[in-house]
Amino acid sequence: MSRESLERHQLWLYLAVISLGLALGLQFPALAGLPDWVLWPVLGLLLFATFTQVPMKHLGRAFVDARFTRTLLIANFVLVPALVWLLVQFLPDDPVIRLAVAAVLLVPCTDWFISFTHLGRGDTARAIAASPLLLFAQILLLPFYLVVLFDGAIFANELDAGRLVGVFVGLIVVPLVLATVLEHWAAGRAERGAIIARLGWLPVPLLALMVFLIAASQVQVVVQWFPAMGTVTAVFVAYLVITALAGRWLARGAGLGIHASRTLVFSLGTRNSFVVLPLALALPAGWEAAVVVIVLQSLVELLGMALYLRWVPARLLPDKP
Repeated sequence: MSRESLERHQLWLYLAVISLGLALGLQFPALAGLPDWVLWPVLGLLLFATFTQVPMKHLGRAFVDARFTRTLLIANFVLVPALVWLLVQFLPDDPVIRLAVAAVLLVPCTDWFISFTHLGRGDTARAIAASPLLLFAQILLLPFYLVVLFDGAIFANELDAGRLVGVFVGLIVVPLVLATVLEHWAAGRAERGAIIARLGWLPVPLLALMVFLIAASQVQVVVQWFPAMGTVTAVFVAYLVITALAGRWLARGAGLGIHASRTLVFSLGTRNSFVVLPLALALPAGWEAAVVVIVLQSLVELLGMALYLRWVPARLLPDKP
């Protein structure tokens, strides 16, 4: 099996391991007490392997194509926050659900974005150049957006800021720095570049292991919050449809070519659940539903991307209008 084939069909792997995890969690309730030290190493390695696939050395290229980059940033960091604020109003009036949905939809993806842009006949070179910029921008802007969208008192009163900062540094900053160092070390050397290529195989199986562990340990949370998940799923689906149409409209207004327009649409459709997941796992007791919401978003997104791969190049943005 090729890596491209693995990425194209990863949704079915995740559905299988989630089903297995839920079944085991129901059969063995003791799995609900799965300690953090089991999850953190898997998640840390997952983020490291993912960050190695974000081409930091191409960051400067994003500023060369100013029109595309400007449209991409406006779409992801102006249009999307406004849309997320609107969609959140349709959710149950619960801070856990609203926080999780907002957090995962506010951050653009930097790895699936490249893969699905390539598979959907977009401009892969533009996606590669834009990914590091999107990553740094979301890390800087996410706290600001969450405070604006939600009552800041929620964070002050209920969240352990020290634990949250520790998780952010340990599971996001450190893997990002190590991945950047590895990329610079491998630059220009074919035998070293092969190491990064091999690491590109890890995100799918590591994410499968991660969602299996989450499903097995959070099955009671899934049962408890199951009635609300229908509304959450509807919001995620609405997000995919609206952003695709908005992406086409923005691309036409900016005068982007067909391939660049498809790249913009795939950027809006893919969200960075990898970055948000460790923050959700660091939330205090009573906020476990946030993890379930983020995993659910990943599944809805992957199913949406399977449809995007047919719809975007064939109907939404065809080569010949």
